[in-house]
Amino acid sequence: MTILGAIFAGGAARRFGGDKHAAPIDGRAMIDHVADRLAGQCNAVVIVGRAWPGRDQVADAPAPGLGPLGALAGALRHAQAAGHDLVLTSGCDLPDLPDDLAERLAPAPAVVQGQPLLGLWPAAMADDLIAWLAGDGDRAMRSWIAHKQVRRVALAADPANINTREDLARYRAGITPPADPRSSR
Repeated sequence: MTILGAIFAGGAARRFGGDKHAAPIDGRAMIDHVADRLAGQCNAVVIVGRAWPGRDQVADAPAPGLGPLGALAGALRHAQAAGHDLVLTSGCDLPDLPDDLAERLAPAPAVVQGQPLLGLWPAAMADDLIAWLAGDGDRAMRSWIAHKQVRRVALAADPANINTREDLARYRAGITPPADPRSSR
């Protein structure tokens, strides 16, 4: 089984007030910390929705502007084409992912409870998700998760989720930012 790591980085980061993926943590961009955590668990890592130096970029599918589900569909489609069996997903704002996240989430499909962008997905779900996105239904990640009856996995500690500059300051000070209240949606 091969795993593609996919970092979702196409959002506008309005709450952060700018390009949070590039925010420095210990002298490196936040997205590079996420990529390093995924690289230890995956055969390859891509960035979805944004170009980043030294990383392969994948476009949302079937078109841009569909939010996290479009990013997931793009990652699943890319994984299928590249011969990967699974996709381990993360947002670009989660720099402290567990080193064994893929193992904790197996078998796929599964997401971290309260952090639906942290998931392990079978690449074979690509066509099903693209068909879902082509319809007139709800395009929220939570709706897709419910529709597919995706397992939710609780972690002992939630990974830091950096959504605002205040979250980043707390993280740099060694204080875990509070959970994103929108994560349960």
